[in-house]
Amino acid sequence: MRLLSVALFLTLVWLQYELWLGKNGVTDYWQIEANVAVQQQANQKLVKRNQQMYAEIADLKRGQEAIEERARNELGMIKPDETFFRLVDKSQ
Repeated sequence: MRLLSVALFLTLVWLQYELWLGKNGVTDYWQIEANVAVQQQANQKLVKRNQQMYAEIADLKRGQEAIEERARNELGMIKPDETFFRLVDKSQ
């Protein structure tokens, strides 16, 4: 009976070691869980960016106003009958 108790105790110790410190144990699970949380945050940022890009693409496909706005802001274009005024601060 004494030998059986020792064998069961050693088995329990071995199982606890495997559970906490062994391969695919609780510590590995916690590390992977933290990595998954970080990756999910990164994915959420990318999803937001993609949604903004899709909205911009849809806006560009739908109307001339978005194209005109981009041409004015990014390329500095003006319409033929418009006059361009640049206001410069005196301190510059």
